[in-house]
Amino acid sequence: MKIIKGIKIGGLQQKIFNLMLFFLIALIGAFLAISAYQQKNLTRTVQDANDRQQKSIEAVSEETMLAVLNSTMTQTTELQAYIADDLFSQVRSDVLTLQTFATELFTHSESFNDHPIEPPSAQNDGTPTAQLIHEQGVDPSQSQTLGLVAHMSEIMVAMYESTNTISSVYVATADGNMVLVNDRPGTFIGDDGAVLTLDIRHRPWYTQAVEAGELIFTGVEMDAYTSTPMLVCAAPVYDGGKLVAVVAADIYLTSINDYVAGKASEGSFVCVINGSGQMLFSPKQEGSFRVELAADAPDLRESKNQQLAAFVRSAMEANTGLRLVEVDGESYYMCGAPMKTVGWTAVSVVDREITRQPTTALLSNYDRINGEALSTFEDGAKNSVRTLVVLLSVICLLAIGAALLIASKVVRPIEHMTKRINALSGSDGVFEMEPIYRTKDEIEVLAESFATLSKRTRDYITQITQITAEKERISTELSLATKIQASMLPSIFPPYPDRPEFDLFASMDPAKEVGGDFYDFFLVDDDHLCVVIADVSGKGVPAALFMMASKIILQSCAMLGQQPAEILTKTNEAICSNNPESMFVTAWVGILEISTGKLTAANAGHEYPILKAPNGDFEVYKDRHGLVIGGMAGLRYRQYELTMEPGSKLFLYTDGVPEATDAKQQLFGLDRTVAALNEAKNETPRQTLKTVRRKVDEFVEDAEQFDDLTMLCLEYKGKE
Repeated sequence: MKIIKGIKIGGLQQKIFNLMLFFLIALIGAFLAISAYQQKNLTRTVQDANDRQQKSIEAVSEETMLAVLNSTMTQTTELQAYIADDLFSQVRSDVLTLQTFATELFTHSESFNDHPIEPPSAQNDGTPTAQLIHEQGVDPSQSQTLGLVAHMSEIMVAMYESTNTISSVYVATADGNMVLVNDRPGTFIGDDGAVLTLDIRHRPWYTQAVEAGELIFTGVEMDAYTSTPMLVCAAPVYDGGKLVAVVAADIYLTSINDYVAGKASEGSFVCVINGSGQMLFSPKQEGSFRVELAADAPDLRESKNQQLAAFVRSAMEANTGLRLVEVDGESYYMCGAPMKTVGWTAVSVVDREITRQPTTALLSNYDRINGEALSTFEDGAKNSVRTLVVLLSVICLLAIGAALLIASKVVRPIEHMTKRINALSGSDGVFEMEPIYRTKDEIEVLAESFATLSKRTRDYITQITQITAEKERISTELSLATKIQASMLPSIFPPYPDRPEFDLFASMDPAKEVGGDFYDFFLVDDDHLCVVIADVSGKGVPAALFMMASKIILQSCAMLGQQPAEILTKTNEAICSNNPESMFVTAWVGILEISTGKLTAANAGHEYPILKAPNGDFEVYKDRHGLVIGGMAGLRYRQYELTMEPGSKLFLYTDGVPEATDAKQQLFGLDRTVAALNEAKNETPRQTLKTVRRKVDEFVEDAEQFDDLTMLCLEYKGKE
């Protein structure tokens, strides 16, 4: 050890200084390494949680969209097929009627004189008229049967006038003559003014009916005079086992083609497949869905695409439900429903990518929010590192000065501190104060600083982890629930501005971000308005999802024209068939006959309706309750009828209104509800609901809302 100008070189003071400097550098490196490791580890944890959450969001969203699509798309396709099949069934019935009438004519031919029949005249355009058409080279005056079948003119005219489906109705005799009824006689007159002839006995409808020996529907063929695509229903007529005539009716298919084209939109369309498995109607111009001439069109049942072939075969036999099918390198959700009368099949198609758009948007928003949170965290971590560096630098300077001044007092605590710091490892290491550091000087301050910093770092990491997890959960639940809730409830008022016979307004205020209550209203037809209010058990996202399913089932049953009791019965059957969580829903359903004011209603465990007679007060109507929907399978609900006079009002609500609670745990009650209604009994439905809500808010004041507040008011005004 040497002393130069009072400074010891190589002595204890220098050794302590060197040791302090070494350990301080090690301390800084350790803290920086620990901080870097913890930050990296936390970032990786957050990223892993983000990836798992994204997969969960994608799975739940796609599952929900698929459930909604399966319900609505399958029901729509079945309804479209049913309507189209009903059209062909009516034509079939009309042709069978003509066949029966013609058979009776020939059976009792001796009882009838020849009935006159005139050729087409352009003067009769626009008027349903019976006209004589014959083949080239055939003399109608020599026909033995033309005068007899002409007796069918009146019934054919009446049949033509009674429907918009049939474009022409006719009876062709076996000798090449035909009595035809439509309102376009000018079509059969050529440019030279002569009546056009028709090769009657070689037309597909004639030959197919004769070959089959029974009623048939032809394939799509072109009208002989207008070249319009049409379908012909024809049936042969026999007298004593001998063919004497063929009766038939034309159905123009322009409306079906226009309907198919009108239903096409981005990613979805409707098509029709005939009994031979060929594409008959489709808006697509290329690919497997394109329409080709019958001679060139492939039988899709024999397609090389096994998925498509299996789907078409199934759809031609029965309703398929929703299926995912790969066609032309794209994925489509498809469902089909057969039209039994003509052997066709209606098919609805939706591009799978369209159904994924809500999921994509949800994930995009989630990534943006999570990216912002991660960026904030990284900025905070960088600030902490800078603060730590500055703090350690200050501590280092202080420690060096202390080491030079009081080396003899700090050697042992510093050595112990160095050993303790070196013992720290991983993210669980924590520096704590010990008695040896209680020196009442800078060593104690330094030790406390390390202990405080270590604790703050650990607490900061814990808080960040908790906040990030909670934020992810809330963001996911609210985003999904809000979308479901917003898409289900009608929100445009007045809903039917062109219907002055009634006025209607409704509102729903959930206790949480989403609620289990719902209301609905829609016109079943021009003279019937269906009104629904319901309360699902539970709250939050599960209640919102169960609400969605219940609402769709209720509306679907109502749109089929059923009575309220039948609607509740069918809905209960559907829900009880698949209700593993044992959830239930109370519901009140009413159908108002707009022209008379008759209200038919049924109640499944819901609150009593409140009615107001013209010039009267609101009063509770204690109707008969049935059990809640989903409570028990096999229930049959009962309905009742009321008459609403012009000026009458109907108020519907959920239990959130009378059970609204103030800070003293007192209920708002049914009496206060009726009083609030009577305060606004002469106001519009919108103002009536505002008054009730204002009264509830005044009663509850600052108390928390525990249940959803849902209300609907209908005022019947009657015919002007």
